[in-house]
Amino acid sequence: MQAAEYIGDKKFRMVEGSRVSPGEGEVCIQVGYVGICGTDMHIYHGVMDGRVKPPKTIGHEMSGTVVEVGAGVSDYVVGDRVVVRPLDYCGECPACTAGHSHVCHNLKFMGIDSPGAMQNFWTVKARTLHRLPKSISLEKGALIEPLAVACHDISRSRLSEGEKAVVIGGGPIGQLVAQVAKSVGADVLISEVNAARRDFAEKTGINAIDPLAEDLHESVKTWTQGKGADVVFEVSGVQPAIDAMTQIAAVRGRICVVAIHSQKPQVDLFQFFWKELEMVGARVYEAADFDMAIELVEQGHVDLDPFISSISDLGEVETAFASMDNNPEGMKALVRCGEEAHHA
Repeated sequence: MQAAEYIGDKKFRMVEGSRVSPGEGEVCIQVGYVGICGTDMHIYHGVMDGRVKPPKTIGHEMSGTVVEVGAGVSDYVVGDRVVVRPLDYCGECPACTAGHSHVCHNLKFMGIDSPGAMQNFWTVKARTLHRLPKSISLEKGALIEPLAVACHDISRSRLSEGEKAVVIGGGPIGQLVAQVAKSVGADVLISEVNAARRDFAEKTGINAIDPLAEDLHESVKTWTQGKGADVVFEVSGVQPAIDAMTQIAAVRGRICVVAIHSQKPQVDLFQFFWKELEMVGARVYEAADFDMAIELVEQGHVDLDPFISSISDLGEVETAFASMDNNPEGMKALVRCGEEAHHA
């Protein structure tokens, strides 16, 4: 069995791994495809070595097929096509007992804190699985995880039909947030400085503007007839976005902070008082977000095909990462991890 290990300094090595037989409550999955996300790129750049502790097999955006089930597993059988919700929670802390296991006090993120999916076979807890309908290919299945992130963001924001939403930041997650926002009937505008990402938005039916060429505040004021945005999604992680989000929000508007900021940003709290704003954080996803993501793709409300920028074999994983490095035109690089993937 082959596995790709991140060894540090933008390097990977192929190793002969061992297929792990599932224990009680576990399943073994033949991995189909694994997507490369922003967190994986941070790992690739070495900024998470202290947490990842290389060498380690990483990867958490995945699809595959169940090939073996452990004792006590009744919900899944061999042959089921699945995706994994890669959160290993304790079930006992205050967050878990309150029903918020996705932000467990002792959360381990699979593929970061424990071995991940960039291998031929991956053994995981059955409680992390979601069944993939036959109408969704394994390639698209590998993008259910990032789409579930966007579904969680929409849920946290309480965005509803007819509202106007601005997404600040047009990377993969920002674009997916825009697609889910559109699917619930909202009017959506992306603010993005990169021309390639604005073009991507336009091609997928989302209006986009360049905040460096146009005054975002004035543009939103015109677009909303002076009201401001009902919901603002901050997905860029930079201070100018934090400055803009309070300016463009409507009275009693909602701001959903999606991005991870490397430094503590300065937030204009006066605007929260003056306009009675709300701000919520959105971290990863819950089970319902995966269910929603799968349903959106199955029913054709979100098309994931444009998001697949490239597909590489497992042995080419280092090249796949390099192709996404400082590449704003790339959305999602997929790594093909199993023979079955060729025939999916």
